[in-house]
Amino acid sequence: MGFSGISLSQLLILLVVIILVFGTKKLRNVGGDIGAAIKSFRKALHEDEKLADKEPTDTPPTIATDKTPAADEAQKKPQDNDKANP
Repeated sequence: MGFSGISLSQLLILLVVIILVFGTKKLRNVGGDIGAAIKSFRKALHEDEKLADKEPTDTPPTIATDKTPAADEAQKKPQDNDKANP
């Protein structure tokens, strides 16, 4: 008895049906794509850990804001229009 009541013979039959439906070439491509995705995910996690180790921990994180005069005017204009049209 295998996983959740599925026997080994049932798993083999399922594998044969999947190979007949998709073909070995397509399955090989899908397997390679999944492997590449997992590899890049692990690499990104490793790089993130390296960056976290390099950053100083005594300074709080900063939030970038747009303090240009054009941004201030763009925020004020919708408020002016709301007041003009009751």
